[in-house]
Amino acid sequence: MELVTPGIGLIFWQTITFLLVLFLLSKFAWKPIMTALRERESSIENALSMAEKAKLEMQALKAGNEKLLAEARAERDRILKEASEASNQMIEAAKAKAGEESNRMIAQAREAVTNEKRAAIAEIKNLAGNLSVEIAEQLLKRELKDATAQQQLVSDYMKEVTLN
Repeated sequence: MELVTPGIGLIFWQTITFLLVLFLLSKFAWKPIMTALRERESSIENALSMAEKAKLEMQALKAGNEKLLAEARAERDRILKEASEASNQMIEAAKAKAGEESNRMIAQAREAVTNEKRAAIAEIKNLAGNLSVEIAEQLLKRELKDATAQQQLVSDYMKEVTLN
């Protein structure tokens, strides 16, 4: 049983050794270990705070990127709308110009038809007048073969001219 129960001398020397090791550790090792632990703790806290700052910055950047993306989309929509309006305006202007041009061409065609009609009527009148003169000339030649009939026609014509 002596093996299981320690002796008083063993306990004494173990206590003195323990106190000596405790004194030496507290004198030489405890301060550097505690300093290293404090430095480690502060570096971990700094790393955590920097990670939190980085997280906040990332959220701010993400919000900024989303804002820029929304602005870019709005700008794209505005440009597309302006382009659509411009194309509609150009189409309407082209339609209006084509309508005006067709109206002008129709008016010119009507005027040309009217001018051609007038020219044809004038030509028909001239032709009718020429034919009437030729017919009258032929009739007068037949009726006025003798001199007395010619004298009678001239005197009748003179009476009509003085009356008008």
